[in-house]
Amino acid sequence: MKAVIYCRVSTGEQELDNQLSPLRTWAEQRGLDIVDTYQEEAGAWRDGHQKELRALIEDARKGKFQVVLVWALDRLSRQGVLAILSLIDKLKKYGVRVYSYQESWTEAPGELADLLFAITAWVAQFESKRRSDRTKAGMARLKASGKTLGRPKGKKDSKKRRRRLLNVSR
Repeated sequence: MKAVIYCRVSTGEQELDNQLSPLRTWAEQRGLDIVDTYQEEAGAWRDGHQKELRALIEDARKGKFQVVLVWALDRLSRQGVLAILSLIDKLKKYGVRVYSYQESWTEAPGELADLLFAITAWVAQFESKRRSDRTKAGMARLKASGKTLGRPKGKKDSKKRRRRLLNVSR
């Protein structure tokens, strides 16, 4: 059976190979033929930054593979239940299954898998929100203690930033 690997890391401190190597071994053990690998180095919360995921969906639509292997479902999205379920459903309509290395139940048939996908998506969204809340609390504590947050005055980026134009309708 033809399969692809989808890996995503959200910070520069994370290594894609931590996901890639075990997934390749896992595919080999299952007798899956890896036809492509999609690698993303971007946060899940930023719309438009998951170009590799969009390419994967397009290739699924074209019928290039039957299985997507991921390290964990939260690598697909942390935007919550609807985002993961709609992605899983879209892939299912193209005849593609998603198998997660960390969540072995993703190979289960039927409605039980659908329920477990929903619960896992909720947990991923909840963890993302908790991480954000902890970061905000830490920043508030530092600000209250008199620390200046952000870039020092007069300091410029050493690397040029890309500008994004926003289309705002009125």
